[in-house]
Amino acid sequence: MQEYDVDMKEDVFNGQPVISVGILHSDTIRLRFDAPYHVLDADIEGECEVYLADGLVEWQGKKYDSLLFEPGAADATFCLYDVVIGIDFHWERKENQTFRGALRFIVDEGRLCAVNVLSVEEYLKSVISSEMSATASLEFLKAHAVISRSWALAQIHAKENGSTAAWKMKDEPGVHVKWYDHDAHANFDVCADDHCQRYQGITRINSRTALEAVEATCGKVLMYEGEICDARFSKCCGGMMEEFQNCWEDSPKPYLVAKRDSIGDSGDFCNTSDKRILSQVLNGYDQETAHFYRWTQEYTVSELSELVCRKSGMDLGRIRDLVPVSVGPSGRIVLLKIVGSKATITVGKELEIRKWLSESHLYSSAFEVEKIMGDDGLPERFVLHGRGWGHGVGLCQIGAAVMGDKGYKYDEILMHYYPNANIENIY
Repeated sequence: MQEYDVDMKEDVFNGQPVISVGILHSDTIRLRFDAPYHVLDADIEGECEVYLADGLVEWQGKKYDSLLFEPGAADATFCLYDVVIGIDFHWERKENQTFRGALRFIVDEGRLCAVNVLSVEEYLKSVISSEMSATASLEFLKAHAVISRSWALAQIHAKENGSTAAWKMKDEPGVHVKWYDHDAHANFDVCADDHCQRYQGITRINSRTALEAVEATCGKVLMYEGEICDARFSKCCGGMMEEFQNCWEDSPKPYLVAKRDSIGDSGDFCNTSDKRILSQVLNGYDQETAHFYRWTQEYTVSELSELVCRKSGMDLGRIRDLVPVSVGPSGRIVLLKIVGSKATITVGKELEIRKWLSESHLYSSAFEVEKIMGDDGLPERFVLHGRGWGHGVGLCQIGAAVMGDKGYKYDEILMHYYPNANIENIY
C-alpha cells in the first residue's frame, strides 16, 4: 500500500475559501481527463478507471489511502461518468458531468468516492446554474448566490467545530423522531445532490446571468450576531414559511421563522402557474413534478399499510388513523401518530414523515388527512391534501423567483425570507 495525498491550500484558488464536494460513490469510477492533470510524479490525460480494492483506492494496479489529481491549468476539466442525481427522489437518474478544480479519490462509508476540490466561488457558479435555469432574473440569482454561499460556509464552519452527525434521533417505545443534518459528511464538506445543494460541475453553466450574480455578490453572506447564517431553502413553501426547529434540531434560529410568503396584499408569491417563471426554478427533471403549491396524494388502506410497513420496518397492521400530534405554524406536521390494528407509533420530524408516507419523498409534511370510511365503519382510503414542496424553511425558490420577476432587489428578497439577518461582505 502507498500513501499519497496533499492538502489543498487557499492560495491555490487565489486566497478564496476552498470547499470539497462529494460527487459520486461507487466501487468503480470511470472518468476522463480533458487536459493534463498531475498525479504522483506524472501528468495524465484521457480516460481511466479507479477502483475500490481491499478498502483502499486502486489505480493503475497500485493501492492508496487516497489519491489527488491536480489540474495543470486553471481551465482544465475532467468528466465523471454515470453520476447519480436526484438520489432517492422519483426522478433519480444518471448523467455524465464535467468539472473544474482538483479531484480526490477516497474511501467513504465503505465505497470509493470522487471528491471535487475547488474554490467556493467556482463552486457557486455551478450551484446557481444547477439549482436555477438560465432564464432566471439577475436579482433572484444574486439572492440565491448569497444564501448558497452562506449555507456552504456555515457547513464548513460547523465541520471545523467537530459537527459531523448524519442524523439525530429520539427513539423510545411508541416514538420514532429523526431529523437529518446537512453536516452529515465526515470526509468532505458537502455532497453534490439535493441532500445539500445541487452541484453539477460546469455541465449546466450556460448562463452569463448566473455568473454575473456570483461575481456581483462575491464574498457576501447573511450574518446574524457575528455568525454566518445557516441559510436553508426549499422549492415551494406553499404560502407559509416554517420554523427551523420544527424540521431539525430544537434550537430556534431568529432568521428562520414562520411568516406568510407575501408582502402587503400581494398574495402568496409562490402561488403561481406562470410557466415562464416556473421554468426559472424548475430544471427539466423538476418540471416532471406538478401541482406542488397544492397537491393531493391518495392511498387505499392496503396500499398505505404495506407502504408504512416497508418504509418503517415495523408491522403496524392495517392503518386505522393518521393523527397530527404536533403541527408547525406553516401547517407542516412535526409529529404524526400512525394508528394500526397491531401497534401505534408517533413519527417525526417532517422528512421522516415524508419518507414513511411515500415511495420516494412526499412533497411536504404540510397536509391534512381525509379518511374515506367503508361500510364496516373502518377507513377504506386516506387522502392527503397538501401544500408546498420541501421543508419550507427559509427562502422559497418559486416565491423568490416571482419576487425577482416583480422587480424586487436581491436584498429585499433576502430580508423577506431571512428577517433579522444582515448582508455582510466577509472577503
